[in-house]
Amino acid sequence: MATAYTLDFEKPLQELDRQIEELRRSSAERGIDLSGEIESLEGKLAERRDEIYRNLTPIQRVMVARHSRRPYTLDYLSTIFTDFIELHGDRLFRDDPAIVGGWARLAGQTVMVIGHQKGRDTKDNLRRNFGMPHPEGYRKALRLMKLAARFGAPVITLIDTDGAYPGIGAEERGQSEALARNILDMSVLPTPIVTVVIGVGGSGGALALGVADRVLMLENSIYSVISPEGCAAILWKDASQRERAAEALKLTAADLLGLKVIDEIIPEPAGGAHTDHDATGEAVREALIRHVSELRKVRPDKLVRRRAEKYGAMGAYSET
Repeated sequence: MATAYTLDFEKPLQELDRQIEELRRSSAERGIDLSGEIESLEGKLAERRDEIYRNLTPIQRVMVARHSRRPYTLDYLSTIFTDFIELHGDRLFRDDPAIVGGWARLAGQTVMVIGHQKGRDTKDNLRRNFGMPHPEGYRKALRLMKLAARFGAPVITLIDTDGAYPGIGAEERGQSEALARNILDMSVLPTPIVTVVIGVGGSGGALALGVADRVLMLENSIYSVISPEGCAAILWKDASQRERAAEALKLTAADLLGLKVIDEIIPEPAGGAHTDHDATGEAVREALIRHVSELRKVRPDKLVRRRAEKYGAMGAYSET
C-alpha cells in the first residue's frame, strides 16, 4: 500500500511511490519479474526523501511537527516505557485529558512521565481539547512532579502543545498562575527532570512542563513563544507571512541548540517521526536512559543550583 503523503513538499515522493505501486501491480497481474525496476525506484525514493528532509525550511519543519500521524505521549508510553500507571486529577477541580501522566519504568527504573496528549480523531481531539491544557492539567502535572520528588524518582516530560488553553473558564480558574507556579516549582524541584519536545512546543503552555535539567528536541519538532501565523499577524498584520515569521522566530531544533536553549537534538527516521514510530521511540528511549542515568549521580542540591545557572545564562550577552 502506498504511503499517504500529506505535505506539499512531499509531492515528488508521492509520484515515485505511485510509480512503485503501479510496477508492483503490473508484476502481480502479468506475472512479470519487475523487481529490478522496483528496486531502482525504491532507491530513488529513499534518496529523494533524504534530500528533502535534510533541507527542510523552518516552515516545513513546522508542518512536520504538526503532522497528525506524529507519535504522541501515549504512543511513547506504550513503546519505550513499561508498567505505566496513569494518575488522574489535580485534587482541586477535575482531571484534564490534555495532559497524561503517571508512574512508569524506563529500562527497569521507576520514573514519573508527564506529557501533553492530542487526539487522533475529532472525538478524541475534542475530549483532549486538541492538546491544549486547562489550569487543572498543569496543576495535575505539578502534583505528579512533587510526588516523584518525594520518592526521589526522575521526572520525564514530553512536550507537544500549541499552547495553554486561553478560554474564559481557564482564565477564571487561574491559567496564568498555574503556568507561573509550574515554572517556579520546577526550577527548584529536588529530583532530575528531563524534557523532550516531541512535536510542537508552544509558548507558556510548553514551558510549564519544560523547566528541566536537560531539554531535548526531536529533529523536526519546534519550540517557540508563538506560532508563525500568530507572529505574522501581529508583526505584519498578515498571517500568510508565516514563512517569514518562522525564519525570524528561530524555532527549529538546530536554531535552539545553537542558542543553547536546548541540550541535544534527537534524530528522526528518514521522512520524519510519523513514518516510523518504533524507530523514533528507540531514539528517544536511548537519549532518556543516557540523560537520566547521568543526572541520578548528581546530588539534589547541586541539580537545583545547576538548573538555576542553566536558565540564568540564557539570553546573556556582552557588548564590546
